[in-house]
Amino acid sequence: MSDTWIALDAAARRKNWWWTGYLTAIFGGLAMALTAVGEQSSWIISVAICWLLSVTYMINRGYGRTLLTSDRIIFRTFFSRRSIPWTEVTHIEKRRHQGRSAEWWDLRIVRQHGRSLAIPGAFTSRRYDSVFEGKLALIREYWARSARTE
Repeated sequence: MSDTWIALDAAARRKNWWWTGYLTAIFGGLAMALTAVGEQSSWIISVAICWLLSVTYMINRGYGRTLLTSDRIIFRTFFSRRSIPWTEVTHIEKRRHQGRSAEWWDLRIVRQHGRSLAIPGAFTSRRYDSVFEGKLALIREYWARSARTE
């Protein structure tokens, strides 16, 4: 089986950028409101740090991707690289997250000793997303094939 990349398509990355812009507008409005009421600069700096961390997370999430090979899964994000042999993977799961007004799903691998890691390039906010389900099936297929070749 040849190596396969899993990543967000152009439409999903564009949507991620829209949400990043929305987040920036919220933090910008908060910083302007704090400035208008004459708050201490430490509050404004705190808002700026929270914004920077949030934008960093959004960029990392939007441009993360995963390479599936016959013997391992390789995570590549904006800031890190990680390679995990299929032999260390004990389970591949779809995990649901819920906030006050939103829900989203991501894919995670569970490694030996129970530690789970999010798979870059595989998340959705739609309840029934055929592309997302296809990514899950593809990852499970690579994992199953690696178990058969051992």
